[in-house]
Amino acid sequence: MKVIIAEKPSVARDIAAVLDIKNSRNGYIEGRGCAVTWAFGHLVTLQEPGEYDPALKRWSLDTLPFVPDNFKLSLIKNRGVDKQFKIIKSLCQEAEEIVCATDAGREGELIFRYILAQAKCEDKPIRRLWLNSLTTDAIKEAFNNLKDGHDYDSLYDAARCRSESDWIVGLNSTRYYTVRHGRIGGGKNRVLWSIGRVQTPVLAMIVERDDTIDQFRPEPFWELTTTYREVVFKYTGKRFSQEAKAQEKLAKTEGQPFTITDVNARKKKEQPPQLFDLTTLQREINKSHGLSAQDTLSATQNLYEKKFVTYPRTDSRYLSEDMRPRIPQIFAKLKSLNTEEIAPLDLNNLPFTKRIINNKKVTDHHAIIPTGVLPRGLNNHEQLVYNAITTQFIAAFYPACIKNITTVSGASNKVKFVAKGTQIVDPGWTTLFPKKKSGGEQTMPLFEKGESATHRPTLREGKTSPPKHFSENSLLGAMEAAGKFVEEDNLREALKERGIGTPATRAAIIETLLRRNYIRREKKQLRCTDMGRCLIALIRDPLLKSPEMTGEWEGKLKEIERGELPADEFMAEIGTYIRGLIQQGANQGQDPEHWGSCPLCGKEVIQGKKAFGCSGWQEGCHFILEPDCKGVKLDTRQVQTLLHNRILPHPIHIGDEPRLLILSTKGVPMDLQLPSADRQKGEKQDRPPKK
Repeated sequence: MKVIIAEKPSVARDIAAVLDIKNSRNGYIEGRGCAVTWAFGHLVTLQEPGEYDPALKRWSLDTLPFVPDNFKLSLIKNRGVDKQFKIIKSLCQEAEEIVCATDAGREGELIFRYILAQAKCEDKPIRRLWLNSLTTDAIKEAFNNLKDGHDYDSLYDAARCRSESDWIVGLNSTRYYTVRHGRIGGGKNRVLWSIGRVQTPVLAMIVERDDTIDQFRPEPFWELTTTYREVVFKYTGKRFSQEAKAQEKLAKTEGQPFTITDVNARKKKEQPPQLFDLTTLQREINKSHGLSAQDTLSATQNLYEKKFVTYPRTDSRYLSEDMRPRIPQIFAKLKSLNTEEIAPLDLNNLPFTKRIINNKKVTDHHAIIPTGVLPRGLNNHEQLVYNAITTQFIAAFYPACIKNITTVSGASNKVKFVAKGTQIVDPGWTTLFPKKKSGGEQTMPLFEKGESATHRPTLREGKTSPPKHFSENSLLGAMEAAGKFVEEDNLREALKERGIGTPATRAAIIETLLRRNYIRREKKQLRCTDMGRCLIALIRDPLLKSPEMTGEWEGKLKEIERGELPADEFMAEIGTYIRGLIQQGANQGQDPEHWGSCPLCGKEVIQGKKAFGCSGWQEGCHFILEPDCKGVKLDTRQVQTLLHNRILPHPIHIGDEPRLLILSTKGVPMDLQLPSADRQKGEKQDRPPKK
């Protein structure tokens, strides 16, 4: 008997229908010598420390770091998992061959191999089904090209290393920071500080952006422009930071003629947009319709399972060469739905440029495109996403947009100005996106070099603006292009391809930070909370809150996927890293020589007989921090944390409970209300002990 294991029941049903397997049983479908069964995503996970040793259920610094010599697996404790796993195990033990039909990628491979290991069927012959879509033709073709399952051993090694290294770093650092820093402000409850390899660097980016905005002080500027023949010309020099100099330049042009010194017109081709990968799709939908990354992923996954679009969790914006003959067929099927949009295309002579077909740029899966199966019964989110994918697909084969870019230079009394304008010659692909801006802000009349007449110079006063808070769109872009935050070339190259997180996990990372109250949504903005800012302040190891570590790991995981790096070597390095992190923290706690920087002036804080003070007191800084004030006694770690976060503590009493009121450097009170671990829901980690 051949057993086929799919990742979800719906996929199993699709496969069974294509293979003409019709006999439904409890937990599987059988017929024609096959049994098609399914998981519910992950069924098997890594064991918790308490399952290795009951003594490890208690959170203590004495038991850290905990790095298992051999990782053990257990079933996920969700409803129905145990029953379904027993069915899969029984089928696998009877099977002559097992086919992996989980999602064709790193996590899908992990799901399948963990099931095999837990069922003790790793020695059985295995085959791999690699699907890009769930249409009948795609499933038939994939079954005609089944691969030896062990061809993907390196992919599994990379997936296993990702899983185990995340477990080691996440569990040890979460326990360490929770036990050591779980009490803040004299409260009775311990805070659960959750730390992760990807989520913490993402949080740090948000905190850094918010702090930059909070600390930003606008500076005035003056901008010189002039209007000539109803076209606005800008002064070619920098904006003025002093009004007197701006007025001087303005006075020089007033009453003087304006002369056109140069006219430069050129044609520009704006190429059609590339196909969507998941992150680009999420960014576009968030920008145009305000949907969260998670909502877009869910809608796209539903469209995939309904056979309307191809596999969504892809990081490629290209198609492979074998897709070339299928594209005209997809367009032919879409014609009844998008008649006007497809009409200008010659389906017998489509322009397959390197921006569309490129085998070297296709990783596990090609770009997201419609399958040609006409949609029906879509909800609002699914319809929005399907329309976006289909329009992008059609636009990729449209001609370029042709523009005339005109640059006109002029001068008045030797003060130089310039104006730019755009005219659309041929809209090309932009006709499919009527809501998008397609050109410049002003229409340019015909200018001739040497012409001269009066003009109206003006001076505009303004103030510099801070950077914008992250939206989901811009945060996804920062996660995808995290390499620009890394200095080392090799790490930046690793992040160039992967960024931090993967297309499949970035939405979940954002939702995790929201659920744990480290960030919050304010309309379209993502802002850090006091909890999130405090956590980043607590973390002393820069690798834990930097994309650098993720870049290094992703680079090595890719080497493991290619069979260029032994998995054991990578895991040994992870063990060394976490031991060093815990030891470094212990050393810092024993030798508090560095208290922190003054939140007012930035100089070193020193300890006096009764209080802490700024070393710049002789220069006039009056910062003083009393460690014992109104019943709240700050210990060494709390003093270091507050100073590291550049915030001023002011203990007050609310009822009979002493509480810490945090004052920002701007003097705005922020009552730091930190929930206890007992009230935090949905955490996968076992909870810290109550005290």
